[in-house]
Amino acid sequence: MMSTFKQDFPSLRDNKIAYLDSAASAQKPDCVIEHMNDFMRNGYANIHRGLYGWSQDITQAYEDVRAQVADFLGVSSQNEVIFTRNATEGINLVAQSWGRTFLRTGDEIIISEMEHHANIVPWQILRDQIGIVLKIIPVLEDGSLDIDTYKKLISKRTKFVSIVHISNALGVVNDVALIASIAKSYDDDIKVLVDGSQSIVHRSVNIPALKCDFFVFTGHKLYGPTGVGVLWGKEEILNAMPPYQGGGDMIETVSFEKTTYQDAPARFEVGTPAILEVLGLGRAIKYITDAGFDQIALKEAEMAQYAHKKLKDVPHLTFYGDTADKIGIFSFTMEGAHTSDVAMILDQMGVYVRTGHHCCMPLMKRFKVEGTMRASLGIYTDYEDIDRLVGALHKAQEMLG
Repeated sequence: MMSTFKQDFPSLRDNKIAYLDSAASAQKPDCVIEHMNDFMRNGYANIHRGLYGWSQDITQAYEDVRAQVADFLGVSSQNEVIFTRNATEGINLVAQSWGRTFLRTGDEIIISEMEHHANIVPWQILRDQIGIVLKIIPVLEDGSLDIDTYKKLISKRTKFVSIVHISNALGVVNDVALIASIAKSYDDDIKVLVDGSQSIVHRSVNIPALKCDFFVFTGHKLYGPTGVGVLWGKEEILNAMPPYQGGGDMIETVSFEKTTYQDAPARFEVGTPAILEVLGLGRAIKYITDAGFDQIALKEAEMAQYAHKKLKDVPHLTFYGDTADKIGIFSFTMEGAHTSDVAMILDQMGVYVRTGHHCCMPLMKRFKVEGTMRASLGIYTDYEDIDRLVGALHKAQEMLG
């Protein structure tokens, strides 16, 4: 059905590598690489500055991507789309701009035990700066969130909920619309941020249906380049937030006495942005949009089901996050073997997986492990990749006893 996808990725065409680390960063298709190269070869210029042709053309292309992202997210205003370096910068922007402006000592932010460090550390920094309180939603044994406890955590001091849509370490899908609805039914002024770094790749995201106020994702997991991400926020909220950084492009007027700032999105995009990377992100979005999320979901579900069956047949593996609603991310340990030793053997056999805590140290502590092996699937993953992983795991068991 979609077996030709691997042929779109130059790094995978020879099929010598089973690349199973797409949750960390995805490979890039020819169309993204060529699109970025075209702009470098055929008339590169800075944006929002020049009145000459090259600058006008690339400015239009850059802003077209902003409109494209808005459509991709199901929102009507492109002014709500802010280009960042990555999802991490988007969360930090919200913490330091919205958080430092509107939160006071003793106010509460709720996050979960499965968050990536990028959705923990910015809030800890804010806690140390202004004295907010962090509350944590526990993770149940199957890897799902304890929603009953979450409901009890909400109080009159709760001002913000920041939650991951799909766990990068477990592949578990959280019902973020439910989480947002629970918070807003208690107090409609509670703001909700969704970390969509994994969901944006595997699910068709419609922001209004998620009921959130902020949404972040990163380009390099979406088959696009590194160095570019997106923060979406409601326009009225963004325009009430002060700038996160200062410099060119975000200003309206500057004098030594006073500086005034543009509205969003310009007020949060300082200096020369990652122009080529934004254009590459736009081309990556077109690539997966043309493929169709329904077709992608069918293919990925087929591969995930096959991987689940084959991996379950490998003896002495313990799996984490084994819920019904999850994507093709498999996190596991091997009895009697260190994850790094297993990964080195897999590497020798051309099978690339991730090992360690996956930037989720509190989650690893919850499961009483230092880290796991993680095999994560992408649009290009096929049966042969999974068979090679299973064969390599059997070989590792033989070698490590």
